[in-house]
Amino acid sequence: MKFANLSQIQKRLFAWGMSKANSIDSSAIALKNGTIYGTMAELKQSLLGSLQGKVLEIGPGAGANFSYYPKDIDWIGIEPNPFMHQYLEQEANLQGLKQITLYRGSSEQLPMPAHSIDSVVSTHVLCSVNNIEQTLQEIKRILKPGGSFIFLEHVAADCCTWNRRIQDTIEPVWKVMFDNCHPNRTTWIALENAGFQSVDYQEFTISFPIVSPHIAGVAKTSIAVS
Repeated sequence: MKFANLSQIQKRLFAWGMSKANSIDSSAIALKNGTIYGTMAELKQSLLGSLQGKVLEIGPGAGANFSYYPKDIDWIGIEPNPFMHQYLEQEANLQGLKQITLYRGSSEQLPMPAHSIDSVVSTHVLCSVNNIEQTLQEIKRILKPGGSFIFLEHVAADCCTWNRRIQDTIEPVWKVMFDNCHPNRTTWIALENAGFQSVDYQEFTISFPIVSPHIAGVAKTSIAVS
């Protein structure tokens, strides 16, 4: 079998798996200090439930976030895996989103003009982009002054812990199995160094092997256009 054909099969299987994996939203989450903070679904609702205007979601997968958005937003999606698109369209119809636009493309080169988007959303995506620094610069470029980047991402475990050692060891195989996902990416460092006006997030864990450490929060662009 040619490697190109194998890649297509992997993408098909990954798309199908993602369409069935929304049950993770029922997982309980715990803040880093051990305090239980409800479920992933409640956290997503708090992050996404009041968004307005033009909302760009990078890597929306099979539409796991659609049920949390207000129905009247102008939703735009950038999804590089073409086999996800049918699941996205089905889920958008099921959830009653009124306005959706879907592109196949890369987060490192977004097809939107500067200062044109009210909010950008990324959930479990920054782990998989080829160049996280370039992705964050593109997000800053397209956000309106004072715009918001909402993120919810699994991240590297603390240095020298058993989970971090496992993440570092399994990364080469994990990337192949899960569409370029890096289980040990230090995403919070990239966010803090990207030049946003502010970056606020919480650290928490879920009961899921390898990728239990998470961060979630909002990065804001400057009100003044640079």
